[in-house]
Amino acid sequence: MVVTRSVEAEAVLARLPPLIMGGAGFSYQLNSKPESLPAVEIIKEALDLGLRAFDTSPYYEPSEQIMGAALCHADITTKYQRSDYLLITKAGRITEKNFDYSSAWIKKSVARSLHRFGTDYLDVVFCHDVEFVSIEEIIEAVGTLFELSDSGVIRCVGISGYSIDMLIEASKRILFKYGRPLDVVQVWAQLTLQNTQLERKGLSALQKAGVRAVCSSSPLGAGLLRNGGVALGALGNWHPAPPQLRAAAQRAAEWVESQGDVLSSLALRFAIAKAQQNSRPGYTVTTITGIGSISDLEENVATACKILRRKETVPGTSELQAVGFDQSLTLDNEAVKQDSRLYEGVRQILGPWLDFDFSGPPASSNGVGQKGQDASQGTTSEDLDPVSRL
Repeated sequence: MVVTRSVEAEAVLARLPPLIMGGAGFSYQLNSKPESLPAVEIIKEALDLGLRAFDTSPYYEPSEQIMGAALCHADITTKYQRSDYLLITKAGRITEKNFDYSSAWIKKSVARSLHRFGTDYLDVVFCHDVEFVSIEEIIEAVGTLFELSDSGVIRCVGISGYSIDMLIEASKRILFKYGRPLDVVQVWAQLTLQNTQLERKGLSALQKAGVRAVCSSSPLGAGLLRNGGVALGALGNWHPAPPQLRAAAQRAAEWVESQGDVLSSLALRFAIAKAQQNSRPGYTVTTITGIGSISDLEENVATACKILRRKETVPGTSELQAVGFDQSLTLDNEAVKQDSRLYEGVRQILGPWLDFDFSGPPASSNGVGQKGQDASQGTTSEDLDPVSRL
């Protein structure tokens, strides 16, 4: 299908980088004192290392305020202009169980985000966690975002969530209703070492609905794919993965370490590689990674550098300096080849838990229900953590 987008929207879509910094780490949900984090230092370091896009949400309270203040700080504004980076946020989700997709609230939320970031435009705004509301509410909210896009307040319009089926259906209905497609869709925890359903059933369908880019967040399966298991924060033991899957993930982490690597790094490399392998001219798949500290930032950037390369590196630059995350980067196929043995080893250990869907129907070929031992007690969308995109 032929889609005509604004010059501003096309410019944003052309700049969506392979790695985007997620801002949920600056929230009360994931940190008891997010205001104490060195946000200016973290964000400046992110920019210095070449990251050029930031994703957050007003629901990740007070992430927008913290990130906005940091980006307006003299230490950053004296070196970087607003046009040097992309600002991505969301609207519609207010609290854990409170949503407002009305036109009035969407406009109010966007205006508040503009104020918090000290800017007169946002590059992307998503309707947040669409599976919690009706399709009619989604369509109404997107219509409001289209109006704001036409006025120049936002550049690109999108929806975000976990349910691939809902995201596809909403994308189709929006195209039918307005005669124009969504620009971007964000999906979490469905393009990982453990779950590749986004690749299998989501990406092609979204492209057919006219979607131009997909942001794949939570490359570690919301913290599942790391040594030590899912971290417990202020939300308690929220993660929907059953004990058997957690145990399998821990066995995988221990095996990866026995091979001289780290599961969290391997999982991020896998997610980035999958995103790049599924990108093509006119259709971009990117990865959003959660960052809440300088060490997180440096580890994630170093990990990305192992799987991405620039066609030509300027002599005398370091590995990190040479990267600069933009669409001129390409996948290092030799690095992917070297990782393939580890990828396969982890997936063999995960076994029946591959493509486990935190909200889908039971599915197993060997008697293990997709929801664990009691498949009849499935996880619903309300059981999924609404903020963790790590």
